[in-house]
Amino acid sequence: MISYYLRETFRSIKRSKSSFFLSLTSMVIAMLLIIGSAMTIQISADFQHDLKNNITINIFLKESINREQSVALENGIKKKNFINTVRYVSKEEASEKFIKETGEDFRRILDYNPLPASFSLTLKETFVEPDSLNKIIPALSKLDGVDEVVFQQEYVKKMLTYLTTFKKYLFIVTTILFLVSVYIVYSTVKLLTSIKMEEIETIKFVGAKLSTIKIPIILNGILIGFIASLISIFIFLLYITYIDKYINLLKIFNLRNEYYFIGVILLGPFIGFIVSIFTLKKVTLKVKY
Repeated sequence: MISYYLRETFRSIKRSKSSFFLSLTSMVIAMLLIIGSAMTIQISADFQHDLKNNITINIFLKESINREQSVALENGIKKKNFINTVRYVSKEEASEKFIKETGEDFRRILDYNPLPASFSLTLKETFVEPDSLNKIIPALSKLDGVDEVVFQQEYVKKMLTYLTTFKKYLFIVTTILFLVSVYIVYSTVKLLTSIKMEEIETIKFVGAKLSTIKIPIILNGILIGFIASLISIFIFLLYITYIDKYINLLKIFNLRNEYYFIGVILLGPFIGFIVSIFTLKKVTLKVKY
């Protein structure tokens, strides 16, 4: 029986090549829209991840604090649940960095180092949020031995707000694109099924079962979805390989993103299956005269 269904599926493709290619084209367009949306979401998420992990808070220490006290302070900071990394920057390292960045050597004028020792902190990603930062910065400022906490708070807050808003609208657009994609496929399959209705009615007259009518069409939809997935992935890889000359997209879509491609390969047949089921919903054994 399975071999019969498969033979009928491939026979229907041979009989209606134009219909098959029309369905395939609409499915490829749908899959490319979905992949493009997923890529945009991934880039947005990666950018947010990089931003949060590269935000630095500088804690400048009082001149009166000695190295033993600074070590104790460092150990206390490390125990905070929101801290990711802590790096001590000595007065000497601070002066070398200042001279390197500005090109001016204050030691020619001053006989002492005016730059304070400091800690350079990064926070755990989950705590890099406006509400959390409003509590963390004042808490760090109140620690014994801390002179000043320097942090681009307003800039970070704006960036996080923009990213959150962007992702929200991006998910809405992605959902709309997905629904549009499915509708494109549904409309095409429905049109092609209506064209085949005369053939289906003929099959009914010879006493065919409902499964004999529907299963080859469903398998046809699954096959189209699978081929469309492979074609869309191929087109997408060609595209990002070309764009990679200008933007390093291949670095973003590294080996861990093979799961996205597996998802796309499975999504095509799934859409083909669901759309075929809905399209054939009204097909019954009742013969129309």
